[in-house]
Formats: sequence, C-alpha cells, structure tokens
Amino acid sequence: MSCGEPHETDCSEVLKHLYEFLDREMPDIDRTKFEHHFEECSPCLEKYGLEQAVKKLVKRCCGHDEVPTDLRAKVMGRIELIRSGQTLPEHDVTATPQES
Repeated sequence: MSCGEPHETDCSEVLKHLYEFLDREMPDIDRTKFEHHFEECSPCLEKYGLEQAVKKLVKRCCGHDEVPTDLRAKVMGRIELIRSGQTLPEHDVTATPQES
C-alpha cells in the first residue's frame, strides 16, 4: 500500500508497526514520524482509520475481559518471531503441559 509518493518513513514501515502506534507502544519520536506520514499519505491514513475502528469495536465487544499476563507475553513472543522472519515450530513451544 502506498500513494506512490516518496516519504521520509516508508509505507511498509508504517504498516509493519501500525499496532504499536495504535497501542501507544512506541517512542514519541517514532509516533511523530508516523503522524507526519499519515498527514501526507492517504492510503496509510485510511488503513490506520480502519484498524483504529476495528480496535474500538473489539474493545467495545470484548473489552471487559482481563487478558492474563502470560497469554499476552506468549502472543507478543509469537508476533516477534513472525516479524523477525523466523519460522514457527510445528509444535507450540509456548504451550504449558496442560495445553499440549
């Protein structure tokens, strides 16, 4: 996704870290770069708006449930493996013995 114009921060970089931006899990300097990118790139702004709407909908429908800390850590670990390009093991190495 791109508007075809060159940007200081590449569209692929913005989209790769969109949820970190939405969840406010990135340094302020990076947030500022992303905000600037959204000002000049309407396709990325549209994607941001869509993901923001989905996030609000999920929160409204499911926001009352507490997410266990260990589950969040497992999910974040999986996301990092995928982002780094590593292949996921065939069996779930993050599963506890009760889950296997």
